[in-house]
Amino acid sequence: MPEIHFRNKKLFYRVYGQGTPVVLLHGFGETGDVWNRQIKALESNYKLIVPDLPGSGKSEALDHGFTIDDLADTTKAIVDYEERNNKFHLFGHSMGGYTTMAFAEKYEDRLLSYGLVHSSSYPDTEEKKEVRKKGIEFIRKNGGFTFLKTITPGLFSETSQQNHPEYITELLSLATGITDETLIGYYEAMMRRPDRSEVLAKSHVPVLFIIGKYDGVVPLELSLRQAALPAKTTSKILEKTAHMGMWEEEELTGQALANFLENSRRV
Repeated sequence: MPEIHFRNKKLFYRVYGQGTPVVLLHGFGETGDVWNRQIKALESNYKLIVPDLPGSGKSEALDHGFTIDDLADTTKAIVDYEERNNKFHLFGHSMGGYTTMAFAEKYEDRLLSYGLVHSSSYPDTEEKKEVRKKGIEFIRKNGGFTFLKTITPGLFSETSQQNHPEYITELLSLATGITDETLIGYYEAMMRRPDRSEVLAKSHVPVLFIIGKYDGVVPLELSLRQAALPAKTTSKILEKTAHMGMWEEEELTGQALANFLENSRRV
């Protein structure tokens, strides 16, 4: 697994395939391995760059007080090292989508397209901030892994929870090395992120939205509202999915990414 140094911290990432670069960013409590089910659908036509965001997987955590913009800058550092000045496609799941929006705001000239996978351009509501504050209190009292065990089942639809309980165990296994401090730092960074819906509205490149019909983290209504903002927009609603379409409907998610990438080449 390649690595670079950013602000004296080691950042690890995976590389698969060859061709136009496509960067896949994972979400909160995950690593880049969350995308493994989509690799086969994409690696024959694209060069996939799949980082572990700082503090997750094998990447070292940034110093306390980091922001979502800092995560975007780590993404840029990895791609700059791997691809120099080449343009690329960028997709982010959940917190990785927040990072994608920060990147699009700062560096859209580097992007061929980008996409939000069960994610949002909108900031946390005051109600959501209170939920996150309670989550931070829970982590400090009970530990981060215990916290993740309480919230992870709800990331999947009821059908997935019943028919694929192994999803929950597998997703939790990705988080075993993430410290309590990093989880708290992620939550604090998410609470501080600004409204970036205007970035979507002014986007000059195609934007993809992959949406879970039963997503309780990024509700369907919100996803459809933001999906109407870009001039060049594509949406895929996954009818059996909550927040984890990469696993719950893995083939459809891979197809949605592949089709969007192919269509983006024609724009």
